[in-house]
Amino acid sequence: MKRAFDTDSLRVRPGTPVQLEEWPTRVKPLWKSKKQYHEQLERGVEELSDLQRLHFASDRYALLLILQGMDASGKDGVIRHVMSGVNPQGCQVASFKAPSAEESAHDFLWRTSRALPERGQIGIFNRSYYEEVLIVRVHPELLSPQRLPNEPSGGERLWKDRFRSIVEHEEHLHRSGTRIIKCFLHMSKEEQAARFRDRIDDARKNWKFSESDILERKSWPHYMQAYAACMTATSSAHAPWYIVPADDKKNARLMVSRIVRETLHALRLTVPTTTASRRAELAAFRERL
Repeated sequence: MKRAFDTDSLRVRPGTPVQLEEWPTRVKPLWKSKKQYHEQLERGVEELSDLQRLHFASDRYALLLILQGMDASGKDGVIRHVMSGVNPQGCQVASFKAPSAEESAHDFLWRTSRALPERGQIGIFNRSYYEEVLIVRVHPELLSPQRLPNEPSGGERLWKDRFRSIVEHEEHLHRSGTRIIKCFLHMSKEEQAARFRDRIDDARKNWKFSESDILERKSWPHYMQAYAACMTATSSAHAPWYIVPADDKKNARLMVSRIVRETLHALRLTVPTTTASRRAELAAFRERL
């Protein structure tokens, strides 16, 4: 028997200050054995595949899943496992690294706006425009290439302005038919260290590790403060943040899968209705075969 959980318990309420130390990084497993985990995951993949086909046929909404988290929090694994059964024609993944010179010459939402999903598509952002109020806030020297006219040093007004721009941007997308899910994979610092050790010890994965990973760990408290401020300011009814306990990768995948499926179910998608004239046209086509 699988363990039930309420995705609403993961949602950040609009206007509620986020204190990340009050949010767990590990909860009781939703599965009792590896076999049960795989069964649950496969059922979720099948259901999501069916929903995606309906979503594509309906062609009324777009779905954007934003994944944020510290290095090694499991973002790639969520994409690989949760979306494994979705038709590639209906799903697109965009990953955002350090901005190029061209991207830095535009406003901070420009490069991600070009990667937004079309109606009928599921888009996944592996990191996103939120990096501009996270890593850039922790390392304000990264603002220099952007040549901002106001508060280039990273003053408090800059972050408030960016939060407002993000909220307004997401409101616009929602009005235009894009449904936004934002998941923060909440991992403990101790779990990150364990995963980094595994990377170092695994010849297939140690290419992912570098000294910068160790150096960034020194800024862990600053990142947690930045994430808390970000989610407090930008979780809304139309674009909620979900804080997903991520010390257990399997649990995190099952939770994100449920959140995505519930969001698609809520759209009440239907296959386009066939009119009488269209049925007559199809009948004529059939006769010609």
